[in-house]
Amino acid sequence: MITRKCFTDLTEAILDGGAIQAIKYFSPVERVKATRKLLKGKIDKRYKSIEILFTIGKPSSKEMMFVKKCIKAKEPFPIKKIQMRFK
Repeated sequence: MITRKCFTDLTEAILDGGAIQAIKYFSPVERVKATRKLLKGKIDKRYKSIEILFTIGKPSSKEMMFVKKCIKAKEPFPIKKIQMRFK
């Protein structure tokens, strides 16, 4: 079940951790992804605004490979750790 705490955790992972994307998997076919929109491809401290886009739905093909590895390793869903991607 997707809660408000999930959105808060993903936002904190992007703002405090410096990640471009943060992904939380709830089941093999359901995930929530937060993506930070970049201006001109760089993170700059001079910009005053930050845009974060949330996507809920099925994993992409790249994310599905991670899900298959988790299933093979018998990792229980929902996966507790947030997957972070850096540029």
